[in-house]
Formats: sequence, structure tokens, C-alpha cells
Amino acid sequence: MEKVTFGAGCFWCIEAVFNEIEGVTHVEPGYAGGHTKNPSYRDVVTGSTGHAEVIRAHYDPSVVSFQKLLEVFFKIHDPTTLNRQGNDIGTQYRSAIFYHTDAQKEEAEKAIALLNESGAYRSKIVTEVVPINNYTTAEDYHTAYYENNQDQPYCSLVIKPKLEKFRTAFSELTHSKHSSNN
Repeated sequence: MEKVTFGAGCFWCIEAVFNEIEGVTHVEPGYAGGHTKNPSYRDVVTGSTGHAEVIRAHYDPSVVSFQKLLEVFFKIHDPTTLNRQGNDIGTQYRSAIFYHTDAQKEEAEKAIALLNESGAYRSKIVTEVVPINNYTTAEDYHTAYYENNQDQPYCSLVIKPKLEKFRTAFSELTHSKHSSNN
């Protein structure tokens, strides 16, 4: 098993997507990259701790590659907006890849260079590629947030469309129980 840590806006959104990927065995929301030890959600949302909301995905590389996880990461958020995803604004919502190995760093940097060269986005990618540091697991109530709160407005208006986009673009990656579920 390997792990990767991604920041792509609100961690509820990316947790919901990565929970559906075949080969991802566990996803936990958390905070990374800040200067405060063991921050709480209340601390992080102020933007004063330097942390990003992230997910840590544990995955089996024999089932899903890091490269494929990068592809999903870049598709499910806008990596060209600095410190913002939709209405979520602040450094805590920045696009970031917190790498765990030099190989992850190299693959992430290569993916960004290729995407920038291809013109896949109108603007240059601003995703940080930095070593994992000062990681803290988020409070329990953030785990499976979408699954447990689907009727809340943020879930139905923001997360559900992101999941639908993912399911359409990556149907081959989804657990069979989700592939026909809308």
C-alpha cells in the first residue's frame, strides 16, 4: 500500500471522489502544510495556520497507479486558481500535492509540465508540489461527510456535480457499486 496527500479545495469534495476509486482502500480528510501543530478545523478555516484542507488516500498501486490518481486530481478541480475553488476562498483551499516520495514529486512535476505544455488549461497550473509536512487528521465528523450529509445544500450543489463529473470521466476507475449510481 502507498499513500498520497492532495489539496484541491474543500476536503469533503475530494474525499467523496477518491472514496469511489477502485484500488483506493482508505481516504481520510486532514490538514497539511501549515505552521501550527495539530490544528482544528476551526483554526484552519481562518486561513491563519498555513494548512491546506487535504485528503490522504491509501491505495494499492497494483490496482490504480499514482499517475491515474494525478489524472483524477487535475480533472476534479481547477488547478489554475490560486487559493480558491469555486466559492471556497483562502490558502486553506489551495491546490497542492504533498508528496511522500521523490518518485511522487517527479511524477507530479512532470504531469504539471505536460498539462501546461498541452494547453489543457487557459492559464498556467498553480498547484504546489511540496513534501508532506505537519499533517494532522481532521476531526471524525469530516470523514465520509458527503455520504452522511447528501441532503445538505453544499453537498447537493457542489459535491454531487463533482462526483457526477468524475463518474462520467473515469467510469473505468469506479467501484462497480458506484458506476451506475447517480
